[in-house]
Amino acid sequence: MSVDQHTHDQHTDGQNTDGQHQRTEQKSFSAPDETRSFERGVAEILTVGGTPIGRLTLQPGWRWSEHVKAIAGTELCEAPHFQYHVSGELGILMADGTELVARPGDVTSLPEGHDAWVIGDEPVVVVDWWGASNYAKP
Repeated sequence: MSVDQHTHDQHTDGQNTDGQHQRTEQKSFSAPDETRSFERGVAEILTVGGTPIGRLTLQPGWRWSEHVKAIAGTELCEAPHFQYHVSGELGILMADGTELVARPGDVTSLPEGHDAWVIGDEPVVVVDWWGASNYAKP
């Protein structure tokens, strides 16, 4: 089957060189497995290869400590993140006082214990390989 003939969420099974099963999967954030909405933001979750991947879209004025803290029930975000920043600017303050600004094209690895906020008037979009499965979940 050619690449052009594949459809979203199509699966094929095979074995890799180690004899372990692997599965070809294709999914799209246009049809996420799960969507979690919260004030000024949304987390869309896909599970691909048994791994949850999230796309977070955060609107101007969003701040974790104002809009997600009550959902999480913790003082700081305790979800570790490994993120690719697609658009917008995200301010991040770690519990140890480290502060950074993530911009489009950046990749960040954030351990638990941080606050974050949208800088400016452009929505922030990030793709998150860690922490997405528990993000904005009580």
